[in-house]
Amino acid sequence: MAAAGFAPVLEAVATMQSNFDQARKAQAHKFLEAFQKSPEAWTSTHAILSSSQTSTEAKLFAATTLKGKVTYDLDQLPRNALPALRDSILSLLSSFRDGPRPIRTQLCVCLANLAIQMTEWKNVLQTVGSTLGSDAGDCILEFLQVLPEEVTEGRKINLTEEDLISRTKELLEDNCAQVMTLLIQYSNSSPSAALNPRLLECISSWLREIPSASIVNSPLLDVVINALSAESSFEAAVDCMCTLYRDTKEVDESLEVIQILYSKLIPLRPRIAQAAEVQDLDIYKGITRLFAEAGEAWIVMIARLPSEFRGLVEAILECCARDQDRDAISLTFIFWYEFKQMITLEIYHPARNAYADIFAKLVDIMIKHLEFPTPDGPDETDLFDGDREQEEKFREFRHQMGDVLKDCCEVISVTECLGKSFNLIRAWCDKYASEATSEKVPHWQELEAPLFAMRAMGRVVLKEESVVLHQVIPLIVQIPHHEKLRFQAIMALGRYTEWTAEHPQFLQMQLNFIISAFDSSSTEVVRAAALAFRFFGTDCRELLRHHVVQLHEFYESVLDNLPQMSQEELTEGVSFVVSAQSPDKIYTTLKLYGDPLIERLKVRANRAQAQQKDVDTIAVADCLLLITIFITNVQPYYSPSEENQAVKYCQEILPVLSAVAENFTNCTIILERVCRCWRNMVISYRTAILPLLPELAEQLAVGFERSRSGSFLWATDSVLREFADGAENVNADTTDAIYRFFEQQAIAFLRIMNDLPPSDLPDVIEDFFRLLVDALIYYHNQLILASICGPILSASISVLVLQQQAPLHATLHYLRDFLSYGSDQPASSSFNESHPQPLNLDIQNSVKQRVLAQGEALVQRLLTGMMFTFPRDCLQDASGVLMSLFELMPEQAALWVKSTIEILPAGSIKAGEAERVMNNVAAKVQVGDYRKLRAVLQDFTTSYRRRNVAPRDGLGSLEPKRFRYNG
Repeated sequence: MAAAGFAPVLEAVATMQSNFDQARKAQAHKFLEAFQKSPEAWTSTHAILSSSQTSTEAKLFAATTLKGKVTYDLDQLPRNALPALRDSILSLLSSFRDGPRPIRTQLCVCLANLAIQMTEWKNVLQTVGSTLGSDAGDCILEFLQVLPEEVTEGRKINLTEEDLISRTKELLEDNCAQVMTLLIQYSNSSPSAALNPRLLECISSWLREIPSASIVNSPLLDVVINALSAESSFEAAVDCMCTLYRDTKEVDESLEVIQILYSKLIPLRPRIAQAAEVQDLDIYKGITRLFAEAGEAWIVMIARLPSEFRGLVEAILECCARDQDRDAISLTFIFWYEFKQMITLEIYHPARNAYADIFAKLVDIMIKHLEFPTPDGPDETDLFDGDREQEEKFREFRHQMGDVLKDCCEVISVTECLGKSFNLIRAWCDKYASEATSEKVPHWQELEAPLFAMRAMGRVVLKEESVVLHQVIPLIVQIPHHEKLRFQAIMALGRYTEWTAEHPQFLQMQLNFIISAFDSSSTEVVRAAALAFRFFGTDCRELLRHHVVQLHEFYESVLDNLPQMSQEELTEGVSFVVSAQSPDKIYTTLKLYGDPLIERLKVRANRAQAQQKDVDTIAVADCLLLITIFITNVQPYYSPSEENQAVKYCQEILPVLSAVAENFTNCTIILERVCRCWRNMVISYRTAILPLLPELAEQLAVGFERSRSGSFLWATDSVLREFADGAENVNADTTDAIYRFFEQQAIAFLRIMNDLPPSDLPDVIEDFFRLLVDALIYYHNQLILASICGPILSASISVLVLQQQAPLHATLHYLRDFLSYGSDQPASSSFNESHPQPLNLDIQNSVKQRVLAQGEALVQRLLTGMMFTFPRDCLQDASGVLMSLFELMPEQAALWVKSTIEILPAGSIKAGEAERVMNNVAAKVQVGDYRKLRAVLQDFTTSYRRRNVAPRDGLGSLEPKRFRYNG
């Protein structure tokens, strides 16, 4: 029967493995997490592992827990207990030397981590070998494998950097010769030993320390090469070879090693054809890795000596060519990219010429691999036999191949690569075009692939191209009506709109082709047409601006039939055509396009209010987004003395937008879209928006008070930045009014914080403190000296109880910027950087006084968050705020840290730890070494967080106080 002492642990593990409900599993997880951090786990894990009646799952959990204890909690044990711990782990490892392997692996990691930290243990390898015995080959090999991994890849917080360096030398560097001897002896012990994957994994691991030259010039190289011929050891041998390659990347220092490895690698090339013929995927992928990763490692040598290393590049090309199922080709993509990067350098121009024929063949191979499969059954639309995952994988894979085609363009010229696609398109047209009907297009895959290739290469084709595009575009707009062909043709044309802008004679045929696609019954084709039109409108706006009225008729006729994303893309396109109008036509054109959208908005808003359905609410939000697109993209220039015609139209629609915001105060998505629209008005028209400013500011203030939505603060932020002190055409009275508007928003926020806990307001908090960061930059003279600054600091401290990343980031950034104004290097900004304003001593003193008043509470919340609640991605920012406090008033900050540590929950900190930490803090403060001070505090909080969970009965004196505001 299992001992009663660990029965609750076994029960919790069984719960996690069973089909119990999530609540019960969560409770079990919480119990196990607390158990893993407790001192009792030391004895319980040994008992579970030693018991013959506990399950394999329970033993694996115990081994994993023991690994964590050794890694992080070794200081829970007295130093004189470590030899007994070592002996018990060795005893357990001996018991599990034959498996199960996961448990054995965890125990090996345990022993390795103990060896790292138990610095008095000098004869590690001898002790492990003699204890486990000569018949425990796999177990000893696994320990030897994990030892370098744990030493070099793990950051052991219980060792100083100096001790870790010293221990690394003792465990690895000083043992290299002995390990080499052991591995050679083991490989010679029997034929099966030489093919043991554990041996190869061990060699790979020790290559972190043993130079590759030592392996290559020893019998172990032949062991690795021979292991490539055995199925059981093939994968481990491939990994080992690739590890050897990586150690030779410094080619000038590794010439001899590279030559030896190259001489062993090239004879393996026939295995590419052999693996392809028998369709052994695992072998084929492994062989491809062997050649591709050699190419990556030796890329400099390949460029320097093209004739000597051409065989390797040809082998990689063959791997691509023979991969009919496209399962291994992706392993070569990094090589082709890095190869392109290297030989396009001027210094390697001869290599570029030498390898041009290989890149030309690579283009042909890639285009062939781009072809969709031919279906086996009668349903020609089911290309992947119903395997949607495989279809999605193929689509993603095609874009990666497209990147390789772009690499080829940079090596052998865009014209040659485009010409290959053009020749394939023309060949298909000559051969099959006459057979194509509306119901059936023969061999369409052979046409679709070069169309996709053209689309992929479009990004690197210059608008000056004058050979291929003149011929191929007239062919593309005549392709048959097939869904995938039409889709790919439209997407390809959308990539060449910059070229079309320079060659207007090709615009009309393409535009007719794309506009006709909006009548297609295929949703995919229609979406492609909308996306392509966006690019045509953006790049060809000057050519299309005289057709703005006809485009409006088209826009209105198709808009409501499109999916939302396509509506946005089509609107993007026509909005850029509107932006190309002359200044005197901007108002009438905006009105032409905007008024129907405003009418749609009114109708949809009325319907949403009447029916209270989500679909109607979303329709309102979608319409607001289309209006915002016009405001974002139509940014005409007017002199300060002229009336901005776009702003004139904004004045007309502002009451409608205000009414929508007023009537949907509880609808987040609509408020966000209205505020986005207002924000873009300010960003697009900047100070020209001044005539709207009083009404806009009032709507932002009233809207925030009514809805408590952070979107209004987000929009407020744009006003603060555009009308800051020193901005062009902004007088002091306007700036003062803007600051008073900001204070009004801040007071409203503080009142909300008074009414609700931070956990109910994460989004509002994020938007407010992002607003504050800009307020500090542009209005620090007013804000820091204002009476509201103190309550804002209090609110920021109370917010640090949150556990969401975004609001914490915003708050911590604000705190760091605020503290900077107490120093000589404030996080300020000026429109006149060449004549910065002198530092204001009143501001510095005000910051210091506020920090003295609330610094202790701030330090408590920062340290509490770092030890218990902050997401890991916030720890650096929190540590940065602490360092700013130390830089501002070091002695006082040290006292606050000390007082916080003193009130940590009883039993959560080890004897003498607090004194040791504070002595380190004092030493670093005394010499002003804030970088090392930061490391001291981070190590302490990380270690504390690993060992402790928040007590169920609360944090006592560290419990946060509720924010209150009476203003």
